[in-house]
Amino acid sequence: MPLRARQRCHAALTAALALAAATILSAAPPASAADTWTEVGSDRADPLTESQGLTSVEVPANSPNRYTGIGTIPAGVSSRGWNHVGDPDASYNGYYVEPYQADSGNAKMFRVQAPGGTWSEYVHMLSSGEALNNSWVAISPDGQWMLAGEYGTMSRFLVFPTPGVNASTSPAANLPQASTVNLDHAVRDVQGCDFSGPTTLLCSSDDPAGSLFGMTKPLLQVDLSARPNGTSDVSGHVTALRQLPLRSSCSGTFEAEGIDYDRRDGTLRVIVVSPGFCVLTDSKTYRFTRS
Repeated sequence: MPLRARQRCHAALTAALALAAATILSAAPPASAADTWTEVGSDRADPLTESQGLTSVEVPANSPNRYTGIGTIPAGVSSRGWNHVGDPDASYNGYYVEPYQADSGNAKMFRVQAPGGTWSEYVHMLSSGEALNNSWVAISPDGQWMLAGEYGTMSRFLVFPTPGVNASTSPAANLPQASTVNLDHAVRDVQGCDFSGPTTLLCSSDDPAGSLFGMTKPLLQVDLSARPNGTSDVSGHVTALRQLPLRSSCSGTFEAEGIDYDRRDGTLRVIVVSPGFCVLTDSKTYRFTRS
């Protein structure tokens, strides 16, 4: 989410709150363009703690899904300027990664929790032409590589060694961009991606215009030409699968947020934040299954 949009979102949320107070790899095969993702249910998404992203966590066993939002940013992190958190992800061996950005500067930050519970921070200094936005992360199924996305209209995803997992990374050193995923079709305002197979990503787009794929707020699939690696770029074929649900008691602009694919039961989850006052009442995490 860009700064101006985030400020509007924060202002609307503050006003609404004040008004309220006054009143293995996956056992399932990778998705294909012919697959249909059918909505099977939804859960209310809390606007403070569940409005930016989510991920399923496999280690420790029986862990609940983890969400991010304005209210999940530790005070010690936001006080240093890292005041926006995006869509997180977790490796299959239990490393949890949150992407952070600041309002200005020349860096972005990835906050990592190891399986034992300790936290560390990895800072990436922006490359030439790289946007400041740090909207999401998606960890490859082998755990070694992490994709990240920039907001706006983009034709690429960035590839990094996964901080804390890849042996080349250290909190004391810059986290370098290792390679790039070059997309064959532009995407706009991607808010989250997650791997559903070794070379398949599912992504949530907050595209408000609909001119790229003939629909607003699409669920996208990106099929990679090879598994991500740190030595060579790969290409990605983009397909729009469906529009995300846009239902609320309020009218106005919805915001598609983070996404998660849980390989254990094949459930896809996507957060959609409702317009206006209804951000408090009927924002949802929608659940989908493949049919």
